Amino acid sequence: MKVTLAPGPRIAVVGNPANRRVSLFREAARAAGQPPVRVVAWTDVLGGRARFRPGEYVRIDSPGEDAEVERLLRGVDDPARVEGTARWYGRFTEAAREVAAVAGAAGAVMVDDPEDLAVLFDKRRCHGVLRGAGVAVADSPTSGAGGPVVGGWADVRELQRAGRLGSRFFVKLAHGSSASGVLAVETAGGGRVQATTSVERDTGGRLFNSLRVRCYRTEREVAEVVDALAPDGLHIERWLPKATQGGRTADLRVVVVAGRATHAVVRTGTSPMTNLHLGGARGDLAAARCAVEAAGGSWAGMLGLAERAAARFPGSLRVGVDLLPATGWRRFAVGEVNAFGDLLPGLTGLPGGGAEGRDTYAAQIAAVRRRAAGVGAEAAAAGADQGVTTAPAGPRAAGRPGPVTTAVPGASAATGVTAEPAGAPAMTGVPA
Repeated sequence: MKVTLAPGPRIAVVGNPANRRVSLFREAARAAGQPPVRVVAWTDVLGGRARFRPGEYVRIDSPGEDAEVERLLRGVDDPARVEGTARWYGRFTEAAREVAAVAGAAGAVMVDDPEDLAVLFDKRRCHGVLRGAGVAVADSPTSGAGGPVVGGWADVRELQRAGRLGSRFFVKLAHGSSASGVLAVETAGGGRVQATTSVERDTGGRLFNSLRVRCYRTEREVAEVVDALAPDGLHIERWLPKATQGGRTADLRVVVVAGRATHAVVRTGTSPMTNLHLGGARGDLAAARCAVEAAGGSWAGMLGLAERAAARFPGSLRVGVDLLPATGWRRFAVGEVNAFGDLLPGLTGLPGGGAEGRDTYAAQIAAVRRRAAGVGAEAAAAGADQGVTTAPAGPRAAGRPGPVTTAVPGASAATGVTAEPAGAPAMTGVPA
């Protein structure tokens, strides 16, 4: 019996056409010999004009870095403004669900689940999901749907007085990204308070993102910023002292594609925020591995922790997991899980991770191809049972898909979490 297979899956990306994320993904598809990737612009999605085709695999990418899309989502004329993230969240999640509905009606299949995105873009919900699954995370009083609503600085101080935060903690926008609206707060006796942040406040009280990290050194200044952020929703976490590399604070971004940790990069900085756009720099991954193993930790366990976090979002083709190494490089916690955390140009895959020689986008193309081949094999087997020649049937209609892979290798034992010295800050959700 002869079975005819399609040359490769057709892929549509929801994104901003001029965005480098979209360009890099399309280049990866072209290099892999894929049919050209079709771009569905966010402006068309938000205008109700998005259309999909039968058999397409639909990937959702970031709506950022486009002034018109920002205006439609957040209702602001200046993309540098911090405010409007609650409105952004509501409109973005509604639009993602609409993409899934339109794609499903057309017979396309989603590789990014809107319900996963709704959790990933709410730090409170995401933290609660991870903690509930036994994934190591920083202690937080606002974790999960039942956490208290923080209405401003007075509420933050009350949580601190109740012993929920310690003397150092992070205040984050519940729906923020790229360190927008993040304050690293330090308090001391005598009412001393200071906060390190990229938030800039103008004379009219409006908040703007800046590429320069600054420090507010009085409680009045910190309170004014927190009070201005609070209407969009706040998430508070205990500050976990991080390991260093070359005298700079360090953490790791691990990209997990189809359930496997495929790429990792060390990020270092001179401030609590290691984001590359805020002066952070890529560190030495090999040196980090050596430090982990010299401390008696497990590099495989660290990658397994990222996979365990990603496994909570099985409908997402890829996520970027931020891992926080505690002082000494032996213990790790998950800081964030980022839906669009795959923008790491030029970074090739980890040895043994299944994406050697590929960047993050090429790894995703390969994962979609494997998924499409699996659908085709199922269709061919069904045809063989009936004694007929067949081409692969169209993928299942979009909706809430199952995991791209059936299991996360080593998930049951690979947390990489070991005992912390007495008196160290708590990391909740550490499995026994």
